Amino acid sequence: MDIEQRVRTTLEATGLRFEILACDPALADTAEFCRHYGYPPDRAANTILVASKRPPGRFAACVVLATTRLDVNRRVKGLLEVSKLSFAAPEVTRQVTDMEIGGVTPFALPPTLPVYVDSRVPQLEWVIFGAGSRSAKVKADPAVLLQLPAVEVVSDLATDL
Repeated sequence: MDIEQRVRTTLEATGLRFEILACDPALADTAEFCRHYGYPPDRAANTILVASKRPPGRFAACVVLATTRLDVNRRVKGLLEVSKLSFAAPEVTRQVTDMEIGGVTPFALPPTLPVYVDSRVPQLEWVIFGAGSRSAKVKADPAVLLQLPAVEVVSDLATDL
């Protein structure tokens, strides 16, 4: 089963309403998607994979609004209890998530991968997420996040831009 179908199956299992939105892969990056398709950036979420360097081999997916910046060096580092952490390289992101940058989503991730969600995300009525590839997005009630394995809602996971 391809990644977009796995994402759809994961979303269907929540029983909550969602919509798959087709997009031009060249416009998959959040700012370009929002500008071209007319969605407000404060309703778009980025899912970012982080990877530890000391000790190596620990990963987490972090979900933050596009109008914020993930606090990698303090907040996420403390959550993972590591001394050195960075954004995962595109090839590492592909290997861990089976997804491309610009399409990474919290849906259909490996069940043991921690998923940290900034506390601002679940407060919204709907949010645009990646759909696993660069050719689609998901518009959904962020309550779907709370039904996924290994999800933790975290205050101050991100800071304002």
